[in-house]
Amino acid sequence: MNFYFYDLETSGFKPREARIMQFGGQRTDMNLQPIGEPDNYFIKLTEDILPDPEAILVTGITPQLTHTKGLTEAEFLKFFFKDINQPNTIFVGYNSIRFDDEFMRFLMYRNFYDAYEWQWKDGNSRWDLLDPVRMTRALRPEGLKWPLNSEGIQTNQLGLLASINKLNHTNAHDALSDVMVTIDLARLLKSKQPKLFEYLLKMRSKSNIAKLAKSGEPFVYTSGKYHSRFEKTTIVSAVANHPQRAATLVYDLRHDPAEFADMSADELASIWRRPIDENEVVLPVKTLQFNRCPAVAPISVLDKAAIKRLQLDMEQVEENQTRLKSMKDWPAKLQAALDILNDSQQTKLIEDERVDNKLYDGFLSDYDRVISKKIREAMPDELREIAKRCKDERLTNLAPLYKARNFPDDLNDDEKNLWLQYCRGQLIDNKRLDNYFDQLDELKTRTGLTKAQQNLLRDLEDYGHNLKAKLT
Repeated sequence: MNFYFYDLETSGFKPREARIMQFGGQRTDMNLQPIGEPDNYFIKLTEDILPDPEAILVTGITPQLTHTKGLTEAEFLKFFFKDINQPNTIFVGYNSIRFDDEFMRFLMYRNFYDAYEWQWKDGNSRWDLLDPVRMTRALRPEGLKWPLNSEGIQTNQLGLLASINKLNHTNAHDALSDVMVTIDLARLLKSKQPKLFEYLLKMRSKSNIAKLAKSGEPFVYTSGKYHSRFEKTTIVSAVANHPQRAATLVYDLRHDPAEFADMSADELASIWRRPIDENEVVLPVKTLQFNRCPAVAPISVLDKAAIKRLQLDMEQVEENQTRLKSMKDWPAKLQAALDILNDSQQTKLIEDERVDNKLYDGFLSDYDRVISKKIREAMPDELREIAKRCKDERLTNLAPLYKARNFPDDLNDDEKNLWLQYCRGQLIDNKRLDNYFDQLDELKTRTGLTKAQQNLLRDLEDYGHNLKAKLT
């Protein structure tokens, strides 16, 4: 087994809409010592995508830079599956499960690769260091220094952790720099709290997580969704299986469940995902997904110092667990409430019919997997005929976009016109380009911009004008 630490810099913050602009990675052995040279790739931003100026002010990576130094998505993925996706690799990042992994899945889907195999096939797996860092801070903080943000609130932001612990992080928001400091942070965690580090590494497997969650006993759960004043950590109890996922619904035993016992499914749904507000009631139930490497541990990990730090009243926790078990019909109402929420969310997703966004519409058949491989290996002029053989309509519709994005010089006149029409629809007809210029104008009035940021905004404006001239 070995680790592969990786990080992305992207054109925006939504995996369905934005694109990867930089990929950085480094393989290490299980003792966190480097194996081979690091990987550092820029990926070209295609003409149908506008960058989010806010994201570019953070990363400093302009579309022009990716065009000068970058590979196409298809070229990058050939390198990825040849050199990086090796057997027995544990892919690791910092907030990668909720962010980077999602971008990678959409990237693979758009380019006719299986979006999931890279993290489970041939002994591969994944892990995310963010929640282990949170749990270490909550349960075993000794040996590390822990930062506060500018408002004096606990934070586990990578750059601040690096600074306060004297880790080398000279270029924050550069993918490769972030990878290297993540490795240094992993070494620090392993050296200062080796038992917790190794335990959470082993607990990344779905079967281990499911076994603990379904044991019937309360357990410790650390999640970014919990409040910072409790170190993102609480004691939960599994109350029901998730009706659509390999997951369980867990109840935060800090809270008395009696106030929710008589609520209907509609009432539970109405308060479930309400934004946290101390003046409103929020349902203390969360979905614990077994395949997302959640940081969980048995209650036996809690010592007196941790109980005090987390502000836990163990007697109240026990009483709340007893009440929860007595609410026999509540799990069914909870599942019904979740169905109501999921139906609402699905309606929102259906509103956007772009084929790029249909990754989660279903898995590919074995037949279409074979055709996808042929498409990846085909010459540009062969793509159209091969794509006609796909049974999954998504693949058929992706094929002309795949060719235009990765082989623009091989488009015939009809294909060029279709691509221009598509880009116009994405950027001009829906006013996205107008909104882009409005956002740039607003950002230019922001006080405190550095000279480098002002130059970035000018580059982004030039990029937008060049796109507009090409599309109109």
